[in-house]
Amino acid sequence: MNAKQLIANRVARELQDGDIVNLGIGIPTLVANYLPDNIHITLQSENGFLGLGPVTEPHPNLVNAGGKPCGILPGAAMFDSAFSFALIRGGHIDACVLGALQVDQHANLASWMIPGKMVLGMGGAMDLVTGARKVIIAMEHCTKDGSAKILKQCTLPLTAINKVSMIVTELGVFYFEQGQLILKEHAPNVTLETLREKTEAEFNIAHDLKIMPVPKDSL
Repeated sequence: MNAKQLIANRVARELQDGDIVNLGIGIPTLVANYLPDNIHITLQSENGFLGLGPVTEPHPNLVNAGGKPCGILPGAAMFDSAFSFALIRGGHIDACVLGALQVDQHANLASWMIPGKMVLGMGGAMDLVTGARKVIIAMEHCTKDGSAKILKQCTLPLTAINKVSMIVTELGVFYFEQGQLILKEHAPNVTLETLREKTEAEFNIAHDLKIMPVPKDSL
């Protein structure tokens, strides 16, 4: 498994049977590939339906919110964008899984723009992080040049303030509890010293710190 697959695999373990979940573009879209057999969730797409499924035969008029081909399961429901966002803003989504450019130790999220680069818009992320009951960030721990993405304070324009519930990277799993960033799991063969070096944010270590579960064939 590569880093993105490891992240998606760990996020899948966080979802509960019966959850209604919105998966963002990028790493989050991989999560559905790693759900345990005993977990059945309903995927919501902000462009207007409940019941996303695997692609069997690509259809030009059936795409997810990222514009990518998707499948649809028996019993799915389609609706307009207004109803879709009523579900999101009304607090009916149990969890959303999103990528991020930066997250800081105050549970703030920056995910939609880098000044000076093309800006496509914030999209539905601002609604999801406010309306979903649990906000899971799935991202690689550092940027391509090795810079930290978990910071003391976000430097990019914010998507939301104090809304992130947890962060999953290929190096570890962090939760926000009572205003504190807490490391709950670290990847096999990753030391606390390495995590400190690659994480700018201040974080506490859980008293029951665990090894992040990963498939045996990825070790």
